[in-house]
Amino acid sequence: MAYNASSTYMTFLMHSTDGETYTKLVDIKEFPDLGQDPETLDTTTLTDKMRTSILGIQGSEGMEFTANYDIDDYRRLVAIMQTDRTQSSYYAVWFGGTENIATDPTPTGSLGKFQFKGQLSVRVAGGGVDEVRDMSIMIAPTTPIDFIED
Repeated sequence: MAYNASSTYMTFLMHSTDGETYTKLVDIKEFPDLGQDPETLDTTTLTDKMRTSILGIQGSEGMEFTANYDIDDYRRLVAIMQTDRTQSSYYAVWFGGTENIATDPTPTGSLGKFQFKGQLSVRVAGGGVDEVRDMSIMIAPTTPIDFIED
């Protein structure tokens, strides 16, 4: 039996200003669902024995990513947030990369690339005793999330 499952290891949040050249935005600890279920539209008539429906438009709410708080990363994200207020950036979630002994892993997207335009917002998340400081990165998609095949 073939086993084709993969872990979340080497999942990358990517950023681009032109939609062509992407760089890793920050190392993330969590990522959201990449899309939502479509609304269901009720088509039931008074002669139907049970409710019937068809699929409507797919939902799209803000996507929240979690990352370790780092002051340099936070400053860079705030700068992107200010730019995104007037012009959306391109974002992507890439699955897959190559391991490097001397450096951080290199994103390749060999297991899938999901791209969209959006507007970023960042905030420092609350914390408690003996916890790592986190920041929350919310991206509001301004286009559908597309699966990109190279």
